[in-house]
Amino acid sequence: MNHHAEVLLRHGPALLSGAVFIERMGVPFPVAPVLIAAGALAGSGRWSPSFVLLLSTVPALAADLIWYELGRRKGIRVLQLLCRISLEPDSCVRRTEDSFARHGARALLLAKFVPGLSTVAPPLAGIFRMPIRRFVGFDAGGALLWAATFVGLGYAFTDQLEELAEHLPRVGGRLGALALAALAAWIAWKFVRRRRFIRKLRIDRITPEELKRKIDAGEEVVVVDLRSSVDFEAEPLTIPGALRVETGDLDGMRAELAAASEVVLYCT
Repeated sequence: MNHHAEVLLRHGPALLSGAVFIERMGVPFPVAPVLIAAGALAGSGRWSPSFVLLLSTVPALAADLIWYELGRRKGIRVLQLLCRISLEPDSCVRRTEDSFARHGARALLLAKFVPGLSTVAPPLAGIFRMPIRRFVGFDAGGALLWAATFVGLGYAFTDQLEELAEHLPRVGGRLGALALAALAAWIAWKFVRRRRFIRKLRIDRITPEELKRKIDAGEEVVVVDLRSSVDFEAEPLTIPGALRVETGDLDGMRAELAAASEVVLYCT
């Protein structure tokens, strides 16, 4: 029996439910191995599969309901807060908003399998004012599918997991060190790439005060509002005369923008 299964047997349902809840609240906790271990316990007859799924689905739905309510009450600020701690905050908001806008409630069914969208889908549902019954129905279905996937893996490979656990102590330390080194290298690469992007972006930035002075002085400035529909609905004010353009349509305006003496783009 692997280490996660032993811990689950000692501490019982509270550990499984608590692990799922804190992971769904945004804490970077590796809950997948816990779900797989719970599935292995079900496969060995120690727990009931339906009991494991119940302990996994209910806390996931409870945490998502909290995020849904925060999104409904606080609006886009909640989403921006979540994306601010992301390694790629510049694209996090736009990418998740576009995905949710395209698929709506159906996005909740697979959201938990998609990094980024997993955390922000519930508050997005609140921002979009999705009816609570519709949210609960789709989110519960997504939580059940997510839990069943990992629990099912543990259930199906119970024997193999127990055999692997017998050999794991001999190689576990080296594998863990290798995984940590790979994770550290990936985070460092993301950080360096982001710093380069920000350094380059600062060269071409203009402050709101500078833009206002140009407009007041009558200079020919074309202002393009690239905010997504979610951001615009949350704060529908815009700069007078600004063009509302979706990011994907920007290339089609290349000739028109090239004729302008100065173009200012702004988004979230």
